[in-house]
Amino acid sequence: MRNVIMTIFISTAVSSVVMAQASEADLERESQTTEPALESGVEVIKSIEFENNRKYKDKALLKRLDFAAGEYLDPVLAESGRAAIEEFYRSKGYPHIVVTLDNAKLAEGEVVYSIVEGPRIRIKSVRFEGNKALKTGDLHNTIKTRTTSWLIRPVYYTEEKIAADVERLRELYYQRGYLNHRIGVQGQSDITFTIEEGPLYRVRNVTFRDNTHFDDETLLAGLELESGQPYYQRKAQTHERRILKLYRESGFIDAQVTSWAKFVTEVNTVDVEFTVVEGRQFRIGRIDIVGNEQTQDKVVRRILDEYDFTPGALYNADRAPRQGGGQLERYVQRMTLAEEAMIRPVVPANGAEDQRDAVVDIKEGMTGMLNPGVAIGSDSGIIGRLIIEQRNFDITDWPESFDDFIMMRGFKGGGQSLRIALEPGTIVSYYSVTFREPYFRDRPTSLDVGGSQWERWRESYDEERTKGYFGFEKRLKNRWRPSLDFRLENVEVGALEYDAPQEIIDVKGNNLLAGARVGIGKDMRDDIYMPSKGYRFKVGYEEVTGDEDFGIVKGTAVGYTTLYEDLLERKTVLAVKVLAATTLSDAPPFEKFYAGGTGEYGIRGFDYRGVSTRGLQTGVPNPVRKDPIGSDWVFLANTEVTIPLHGESIAALLFLDSGTIDTGRYRAAAGAGIQIMIPQLLGPVPMRFEFSKPLRRDEEDETRTFSFNMGRLF
Repeated sequence: MRNVIMTIFISTAVSSVVMAQASEADLERESQTTEPALESGVEVIKSIEFENNRKYKDKALLKRLDFAAGEYLDPVLAESGRAAIEEFYRSKGYPHIVVTLDNAKLAEGEVVYSIVEGPRIRIKSVRFEGNKALKTGDLHNTIKTRTTSWLIRPVYYTEEKIAADVERLRELYYQRGYLNHRIGVQGQSDITFTIEEGPLYRVRNVTFRDNTHFDDETLLAGLELESGQPYYQRKAQTHERRILKLYRESGFIDAQVTSWAKFVTEVNTVDVEFTVVEGRQFRIGRIDIVGNEQTQDKVVRRILDEYDFTPGALYNADRAPRQGGGQLERYVQRMTLAEEAMIRPVVPANGAEDQRDAVVDIKEGMTGMLNPGVAIGSDSGIIGRLIIEQRNFDITDWPESFDDFIMMRGFKGGGQSLRIALEPGTIVSYYSVTFREPYFRDRPTSLDVGGSQWERWRESYDEERTKGYFGFEKRLKNRWRPSLDFRLENVEVGALEYDAPQEIIDVKGNNLLAGARVGIGKDMRDDIYMPSKGYRFKVGYEEVTGDEDFGIVKGTAVGYTTLYEDLLERKTVLAVKVLAATTLSDAPPFEKFYAGGTGEYGIRGFDYRGVSTRGLQTGVPNPVRKDPIGSDWVFLANTEVTIPLHGESIAALLFLDSGTIDTGRYRAAAGAGIQIMIPQLLGPVPMRFEFSKPLRRDEEDETRTFSFNMGRLF
């Protein structure tokens, strides 16, 4: 804008020179009627000044202007600067701000703003009047206006924020079926939202239009808007998405569904009509993988095959929508560690009218990692880390030279993972090599092979484990997950304290274990990374022999449900976990169960291994039951609500954990926390910071208020 106006002024100056050559008399007459600022064609800003500004210094106000001293004078920009300064003051809580521009001095090249700040108005109270159908608490939760922020900081009045809150309240009432409501605002320091709710509109008829592939009865399935019930726009929109999902799953790539509410004001009812634009039904023709320079085609195709996205199948545009951002794209991206994965339908080269080819465009990311660092966890203390990892490993792709090996140019592209971890710590140290093939023999079967050496200081002894293992898990089409695992492990118990319990003394030294485990599970979650509904469970039995003979039975079930979905489709999710496990025969203490802390056997609010049967001291007078020796069985029931705060990156946590073991009373603790998800750095594993307080505990339990970990309790 500034350049355009400057060009106009320069053109005017050139024209003036031409006119001077043509007629000095004309120029003389013009000079008598032209403002002095325009006599020389273009005026330069000599200075910028502010008068009577007390709250904000000149330096802060200059940042609000789009021009500076020494630039060409533009009256339009000077006026827009005046408006920008007023807007800045209003945003800081000065609703009565008045800024004027001195036009006389502007003609002389000086930009002078005179400011009357007025009072800064702090919000002291927020009230609602006239609401009967909706509770005041619900209205407070809907708006953003508060009297304080972060509990202590004052909040100041701004028209924009209040106007935004009015829109939020209108949206809430409209969503709840109050279609003729009126909302006003009174006051600035003491704010009152005045509400005229109007009548509640109810559903009269629900109809469908232009649907031919599915009949009305099929499309009505799952509809929560029944005749006579209040009209909730959100329920209508939810059913829109349900119908669209049905069509897209059936190959209707271009399907569109909209709902229309026809208001019958005479009787306060609504006729809801769903209009369907079906488009054509398509099957998948070819699937082309592009952009993958290192990742083999089969790595991507195996993922597509597992989710039935294969040539000849109906083009599932619900999992892979035309506009992108689908679930299948997220799975491909995360399982290949790509920066981006896009799946797009294209017209087939053979011209088949009932087909669409699919182009899977992969933007490869960095899959190899050499990561030194430090980790801190409330259960594990401080751990130094050196991790060498290739998450797109190919055990058959041997490097051609030693240089290729050093530069990690070999062993890439097969979709496998290899991880070498050196993790010495203050409490626990862990060294491991793990290999994973997610598609053993190109089938949806995982093969895990590894070896590890692990040592940890316990309450009255040191425990060191050296283990080798391998196992399989098959992912069936019906979502069942049978598994088979084997381990060979040596557990060394040493460095016993003088008062160690007899149960620990009995297993001092090396203990060789060989175990075989069979399991069965089912995964019905809607998303394996960020589930919002569905469930998963797994039960298994392990038979262990060697220096000890015993069995372990364990089962875990987790259910998810969406409690609320906001206008940005961010979901507040409730998760419920139940775990039960027991040993058969007499298991050694290092194979028994210890609850508390975070992780698989976590009860937040209690210390790691803080809930356990205690052993009697030895070698001391007046012995007491002090150190944990494990429990023969454990039961946990935990609930957690995850509330999104910022996209998928930051969420608030509210939880209630509980459980019991074979001794003591039933334990329970409640708390809150923050979850931070940074997929680019941590993958699909969040960081968690949690505060909790025990509500029920046993005298021998050890508690903890704050916990921190990387991972999910569920």
